[in-house]
Amino acid sequence: MRIGLAGAGRIGARHAAALREMPEVDSLVVADADARRARALAAGPGVRAVGSVEELFEADLDGLVVAAATEAHAALVARGVAAGMPVFCEKPLATDIDGTFQMVRSAAAAGVPVQVGFQRRFDPGYVAAREAVATGRLGWLHTVRSCSFDPAPPPPSYVPGSGGLFRDCAIHDLDSIRFVTGREVVRVAAVGANKGDEVFRRHGDVDTGAALLTLDDGTLCLVAATRYNAAGYDVRLELYGSKDSVVAGLDERTPATGLPGGASPRRPYSGFLERFSDAYDAELRAFLDLVAGRRGNPCPPEEALEALYLAEACDLARRENRVVDVAEVRR
Repeated sequence: MRIGLAGAGRIGARHAAALREMPEVDSLVVADADARRARALAAGPGVRAVGSVEELFEADLDGLVVAAATEAHAALVARGVAAGMPVFCEKPLATDIDGTFQMVRSAAAAGVPVQVGFQRRFDPGYVAAREAVATGRLGWLHTVRSCSFDPAPPPPSYVPGSGGLFRDCAIHDLDSIRFVTGREVVRVAAVGANKGDEVFRRHGDVDTGAALLTLDDGTLCLVAATRYNAAGYDVRLELYGSKDSVVAGLDERTPATGLPGGASPRRPYSGFLERFSDAYDAELRAFLDLVAGRRGNPCPPEEALEALYLAEACDLARRENRVVDVAEVRR
């Protein structure tokens, strides 16, 4: 099959390398706003760079992978849907609820599959945690704890268009809680802090945040995220039940040292691309199966909308210092 790739930046380059190794992909066609980056990716066999998005959509594609800048996602996905082409899009589909809601409606009306890139759904630990919940191994859940701790903040230029900590970073925790527990969040409380670079405060954002979620069965979930975890990239999901407890993301590279006298971690993960390398490959293989009609959509636009509702509710709770019912932000 011939796959198009829109975006040749960090995540685009990673997807290009993976797709190039997948036997189903006969040809990979790459476009980027910076034509030089696209040409650099086309150095390998089976990869062709084109000079513009227009040329990309004229390349008789079987499917499209969108890994461009966030603000370009909505237009690229909409164009792929209008062309009747299956699309894989890195989160977010759009920068706000209205745009995401419209994307859900457009994809449904066209009957075109759009798979959203929430890669934790494909991580073996998260998949195993979901199975532990579904089989009843844990009994009934009483507490869930999820964290996303980045080792260093993004470049200052990234912050204004990021959507903020809850929409940009913690949204993965919010999605994975729904995915693993199979429950819906009904209300949230959230707080934030700024102890690092003033760029976050200047743009109405925080560099560290925490949220307390209440699920529809009464389970309590704690979410924490930060841009400043110099010990290393730390992403974990902990589930505590009446019968057993499990953790996804706890291994010898987890950047935490037990006290007193615990062993230090072995070379902590440098970031999300390394930590979730296998998951990124798995979600792209799932997309190729979707294009080929071998499987259903593992993460449709409706799932992205639900996660965005939760992120919006968390940010609203933080800004207004109150408990927010998720129903308040729903369309």
